Amino acid sequence: MILKKYGDRNVIDLSEWGRPFARVIARLLKEKPISVIQVTTFHLLLTIFCAWLILEGNTIIACFLLVVKGIIDAVDGELARIRKRPSHVGRYWDTVADTIGLVAVMWAFGRLYSWEPMLTFALILSTLFQYSLFNHYSILMRNLGSGDTTSRVDEREKPVAYPWEKQSHVNFFHIIYLMGFSWQDRMISNLSGQGSPNLGFELTVSSSLGFGMQSLIIFSLALTEHLNYLPELILGLNMVLMTLVVLRSRM
Repeated sequence: MILKKYGDRNVIDLSEWGRPFARVIARLLKEKPISVIQVTTFHLLLTIFCAWLILEGNTIIACFLLVVKGIIDAVDGELARIRKRPSHVGRYWDTVADTIGLVAVMWAFGRLYSWEPMLTFALILSTLFQYSLFNHYSILMRNLGSGDTTSRVDEREKPVAYPWEKQSHVNFFHIIYLMGFSWQDRMISNLSGQGSPNLGFELTVSSSLGFGMQSLIIFSLALTEHLNYLPELILGLNMVLMTLVVLRSRM
């Protein structure tokens, strides 16, 4: 039996629209000599390529490929679940890769639209918090439904490597994660509170802040030639949604 991301919980996760496509790709790759780490590295390289396209002014193609990246981003997790080989290294590397890709893309948009460096930094930081908030409730929902437990709300304790990965590799990536991302986890955990009993509202609303949904919105902005409104989207609408989630979680 293949472990589902949210176990036995029926949830509305708006950022999961691409997961059916990811499952198909994962099934095709199941018996192929392609590792989960290689899939994650591929979507990182694709994101960096998108950043280059943005710098060249090819924003529609770049934003379409970011949507494709969102699907591929779900393939690594699905492949691990289908093979029944979760990975702490893969979990940490996925976060690192996503962050590198986010910085590259936002920097490219900043260069294209001549944003001030502080605005670019604020957009990157805000997006990281938005992703962290969604990830926080996603992990809590997985725990409620006895789903995938590789990711944890509190990553400060070093995990024990699975039999198919080396403890030294887990230790290395755990240190990187602690140095770069544990502060986000703690801030979001303290900010969000315990959450409502079934976490339905928090998960669904915060899922609109996940990369899967955000990539569709950004692509629509590219098609309508309104990408210059990205700061308003990230610092305006998204922050309002974050506030709603946090308030509901503390009620």
